[in-house]
Amino acid sequence: NSGLWCIWTQISSFYLLSGQLEMSCFINSLNISVFTCTDEIMQQEIRPLVAVDIIEQLHRQFAILSGGRGKDGAPIITFPEFAGFSDIPDEDFLNVVTYLTSIPSLEAASIGFIIIIDRRRDKWSAVKASLTRIAGAFPGNLQLVFVLRPSRFIQRAIADIGIKLYRDDFKMKVPIIMLNSVSDLHGYIDKSQLTRELGGTLEYGHSQWIHHRTAIENFAMTVKTTAQMLQTFGTDLAETELPNDVQCTEELLSAHTDHHGKLKDELKLAVKQGATLLTCIREPVTRSANCKLSSDELENVATVERLLAQLDETEKAFDQFWTKHHLKLEQCLQLRHFEQDFREVKLVLDNLMEAQAGFADIGDSVSRVEHLLREQKQLEEKGQEPLEKAQSLALHGEQLIQNNHYAVDSIRPKCVELRRICDDFTNETKKKYDILGKSLELHKQLDKASQWCEAGIYLLASQAVDKCQSQEGAETALVEIEKFLVTAKEHQLSNPKEILQKLEDVQEMFDKRQVSLKKLAAKQTRPVQPVAPHPESSPKRASPKITRPAGVGSSLEEEEEEGNKLCQYISGEMSQPKITPAVAVNFFIGHYVLDTGYASEMDNPSLLHLIPSALQNKKEILFGNLPEIYEFHNRIFLKEIENCIENPELLARCFLKRKEDLQIYEKYCQNKPRSEALWRQCGDSIFFQECQRKLDHKLSLDAYLLKPVQRITKYQLLLKEMLKCSKNSEGTAELEEALATMLDIIKSVNDAMHQIAITGYEGDVSELGKLLMQGSFNVWTDHKKGHKVKDLARFKPMQRHLFLYTKMLLFCKKREENTDGHEKTASYSFKNSLKMSTVGITENVKGDNKKFEIWYNGREEVYIIQASSVELKNTWISEIRKVLTGQLEACRGRTQRVRFGSVAFFLYLCLATQSWNKLLCCSVSPGKSDLLCEDQLGGCSITGIETLILVKENVLELQKS
Repeated sequence: NSGLWCIWTQISSFYLLSGQLEMSCFINSLNISVFTCTDEIMQQEIRPLVAVDIIEQLHRQFAILSGGRGKDGAPIITFPEFAGFSDIPDEDFLNVVTYLTSIPSLEAASIGFIIIIDRRRDKWSAVKASLTRIAGAFPGNLQLVFVLRPSRFIQRAIADIGIKLYRDDFKMKVPIIMLNSVSDLHGYIDKSQLTRELGGTLEYGHSQWIHHRTAIENFAMTVKTTAQMLQTFGTDLAETELPNDVQCTEELLSAHTDHHGKLKDELKLAVKQGATLLTCIREPVTRSANCKLSSDELENVATVERLLAQLDETEKAFDQFWTKHHLKLEQCLQLRHFEQDFREVKLVLDNLMEAQAGFADIGDSVSRVEHLLREQKQLEEKGQEPLEKAQSLALHGEQLIQNNHYAVDSIRPKCVELRRICDDFTNETKKKYDILGKSLELHKQLDKASQWCEAGIYLLASQAVDKCQSQEGAETALVEIEKFLVTAKEHQLSNPKEILQKLEDVQEMFDKRQVSLKKLAAKQTRPVQPVAPHPESSPKRASPKITRPAGVGSSLEEEEEEGNKLCQYISGEMSQPKITPAVAVNFFIGHYVLDTGYASEMDNPSLLHLIPSALQNKKEILFGNLPEIYEFHNRIFLKEIENCIENPELLARCFLKRKEDLQIYEKYCQNKPRSEALWRQCGDSIFFQECQRKLDHKLSLDAYLLKPVQRITKYQLLLKEMLKCSKNSEGTAELEEALATMLDIIKSVNDAMHQIAITGYEGDVSELGKLLMQGSFNVWTDHKKGHKVKDLARFKPMQRHLFLYTKMLLFCKKREENTDGHEKTASYSFKNSLKMSTVGITENVKGDNKKFEIWYNGREEVYIIQASSVELKNTWISEIRKVLTGQLEACRGRTQRVRFGSVAFFLYLCLATQSWNKLLCCSVSPGKSDLLCEDQLGGCSITGIETLILVKENVLELQKS
């Protein structure tokens, strides 16, 4: 029993460490210790046999370990009366005595054994034989030897004499006390530690004792067998390599799972065996409350309990060990499925990309382009399912990564590859549609333009010169020309400038003819006689050259040099403690505590009864997009700021780079009024008090919810401090830009807070464009009635809060409401709106330099607006001017596209027809600007035909490219 606790503590420790050590280390440790531990349990060094091996000798009961103890705790071994004691073989005697002395704990055995030899019914010869055998073969440490001498008078006298004569022959180093009766024995040993045969009260059944001993040893052997099975299984797991395909992985997972189930069954059987044994040992106490277990029985109980406890710990450690291995096998199976799906999807996507690359043709006619569009549509529909599978597979891979999969380095590149191929296919498809769409529109317009050119050439050729000499004939021809020129707008194209210029040259021909006819229609002129045309080469137009502005290279070099100086300056001057991101770090920690405290506790089932009904399912209202802000700072912004500690010159760039990301504060601030209202309603609840107590926060939750709003305003203070230190340096511009960016974000956040308070507007505010300005003004209104301006006699100005969007100007009335003793909440009731596309502005109003006018529909309504300062007025006028200017430029751009759009490839179609060939037959008269057609034009002059020739040459070059 002495080694059981120590040994199973070691075995349990190996299992507990299995979750921390590598699997191979665990198996090696188990392999080294299991057999050593079981040998120590069975005491094989001093007790080579177990109870079952000497069961017959034990049943003879010539020596017993009753469980009694001396006054100092020494174990008592009793040699009861046994008629054939002298006939017991030496080997049997030695085995039994050695076995009995090995059972008590080392601590008890070290005290020494007390031996009681009961020979009351025997002779002196039996006493002598017993003492001689014990002296020569007792393996333990002796303390006392009690001998109950023969009770018959003669034998007692012989015993008295014999003990005096032969005491030295026994060679015992301990006293031998001869007792006349058991009453004398009671003076040395308490009755409760003696069996009934010795006049004591200790309950002892030899058969039951043998049964308990064999059961305990069998239980120990069961534990040893279980440990061997665990060792074998662990060795198999350590030596198993992960398969490379799905089927083998599934088979391995199934085999290991089955083996694990069998081992679990063995562990359960062992536990059940130990529990049954423990019940049997405790049975006397269970039957009678007055019954007490002996010291040896108590040790047996403690031993079995410890074994059961260690077996339980072993099972838990084995479960942890298996959980880790099973998880790895499951992740391996997930990886093999992912890799198999990746190969299949990748093959399909590669085929799609090859097919996509084969669509290089853009078509040379309307029918051909329409056919290509149909084929492209079929390819897109064919790729829809593979693309969805690829996106789904990439999402699955990212989920595996988020679940801490061991093969992250293998999964992530495949996810990136899948998304890249999907994006490439989508972008290429979009480009193809865009190109083919433009090609189709171009060919349609070219067909129309070709017909228009044919009609124009025919019209010019059909106007005879002799008929144009009269005023009536000239007017008729002029009307035909003007009518035909009106139709030119229907065939305009948006194309390169060279084509536009060539088409303008074509139209110039008609313009010259029109001028000539107008002159003829105004007065009579002498007839123009036909003359022979003289060939003349058409002038070549110089192609515009794109030149690089002088000094660009040197300017770039100077910027690079200034950038280097900036880095050196900030590294030397800006690396002060005041710019370290400690403030930001504290902010992140606050969010971390918040995110893992209050937010998570709202999902804690044990605290659901404490959550007020008004707070249930409103976590998003209370926290807003706080998790999004935390993720952005913790994973991106904090790391970038930390990198700037050694290189402060990068800090301004960091803010500029993350300008768009910092807009997330706008969403948080827009939600803040709703969050505050919810907090005022539920902030005093027991739930928040309990959370604050568990987190050991000195501040309540609303203080942490305010930190993002405070943080966005403190960033600009950091930049201002840096700007002070780098005044007039090379890095000032970048810092100023970063500061302006943060101030603009703060303004945007502030404007957004006002915008959400607008009430009564029936439309969608998000459709009005970007909110540029907002503020309160004094407003007067004038209305026009008929053709006169009628003052509405509103001498007292209206207080209006104006919201300037890119598409609309809103007039609202500001209202303030008290909310249960808290700060006043502002709201803006919608009153009127003006479309920015219909308004005009008068920047100065006579009599007050802080006033300006906004009017629309020819000053049908005029709004006189008074700002609180001249600076505010100028700022608003500047923003309104930008909006109006932008609208004007957009309008001009559309007009220009419409005007120039008609002529793209206009002449190309004309040149591709027979009319062009007919024009080429025309010859040019020397010194004349007009051209005469020898066979088709009937002597009628055509102005600007030189330009037509030049246009054809350039269009042919364009065709080639």
